[in-house]
Amino acid sequence: MAEMSDSEKLDRSVLSREQQEELRHFKVQTRIANEKYLREHPEVDVLLSDFLRDVFLKRPSDILEFAAGHFTDPNLAMKTLSKLQANQSTT
Repeated sequence: MAEMSDSEKLDRSVLSREQQEELRHFKVQTRIANEKYLREHPEVDVLLSDFLRDVFLKRPSDILEFAAGHFTDPNLAMKTLSKLQANQSTT
């Protein structure tokens, strides 16, 4: 049987109903804010999609070194802008 993670071990009954509702509201508001941010910044999707595509295609043995190289590429901004413009022209 798999062990429970620390978050699964938390006893939710420790929170009062009011605290549980406040937590639920906070989670909903956070998700809404995150979605709004991502919609206002489509470049985030391009950056992450390109990175993940490269990871799956190249399957680097040292992912941290690969990520550092990927995100410090001096041409990253131009590549991202170009792909963002291409995406917008197809919609």
